[in-house]
Amino acid sequence: MVRIGPYQLANKVICAPMAGVTDHTFRELCRRFGAALAVSEMLSSNPLVWQSEKSQNRMGHRQESGIRSVQIAGADPQQMADAAQYNVEIGADIIDINMGCPAKKVNKKLAGSALLQYPDLVQDIVRAVVDAVKVPVTLKIRTGWDPEHKNGVQIARIAQDNGIQALAVHGRTRACMYKGEAEYDTIRAIKQSVAIPVIANGDISSGEKARFVLDYTGADAIMIGRAAQGRPWIFREVVHYLATGDTLAPPGITEVRQIMLEHVQGLHQLYGEHAGSRIARKHVGWYLAGHDAPGAFRSEFNGIECAQQQLSALNDYFHQLAAT
Repeated sequence: MVRIGPYQLANKVICAPMAGVTDHTFRELCRRFGAALAVSEMLSSNPLVWQSEKSQNRMGHRQESGIRSVQIAGADPQQMADAAQYNVEIGADIIDINMGCPAKKVNKKLAGSALLQYPDLVQDIVRAVVDAVKVPVTLKIRTGWDPEHKNGVQIARIAQDNGIQALAVHGRTRACMYKGEAEYDTIRAIKQSVAIPVIANGDISSGEKARFVLDYTGADAIMIGRAAQGRPWIFREVVHYLATGDTLAPPGITEVRQIMLEHVQGLHQLYGEHAGSRIARKHVGWYLAGHDAPGAFRSEFNGIECAQQQLSALNDYFHQLAAT
């Protein structure tokens, strides 16, 4: 089993941090379905934005069940250290450093995966954050900046030498974004080069794929991101498969309806009815991708502004789906 500092994880399956997706409501669902850890969406290390409504919605750490892993992003070692301290003060159990995000708006500030180009700065940031807090610090990276510069092994050794207690690796470079297929050779090489727990990430969408990646890379755990969008029950399926070798049947229409309604209501409560109803649209789109192939209902749903009308429309849709 995987241990991060004093925390023993219940299994080898972790929910990846995803900006705009892994908010409090989504993390609670993923944990309920078996994720041993659900990492928060990234928080900026810039203190000027901490009091914004967006940041405040992401900072309710003490309301969280389970182990509270909070991801921070930035490029200034002192700001990152201060952000780590602040988030621990408001309830974080683990601080995760983001060096994996490929988004242009993050990378142009030299944060996220852009940092992989500068190993000395990586070391400065890691050392500053580790020295600033008494809780475990973890790191999420990609395999490198581009396919010609895969320095994941070098970064992993820097991380281990400077106090990082677990390392998550997405099997793509920054230049790859989310295109093509994730590769696991670099993750395997990283696992062979360090003693800290290594968590494999990228294109893991089933129990069978999780088993393959664990066996191939030797990783200590796997991390699921995009495959959980509209499918939080994937954690139940993967945990069950890894434990038994058996494939669980997917949830029926009634259970999907219950999960989705709970999720949408949670978004309304977290963000308020106006913002929550807008944020709910992408989640509903993911949930219904396999049921509403033409997209007619999703198009109708995206025009609904009222929270209560959203819930009524979803109930009506599922009643019709069950009838047919």
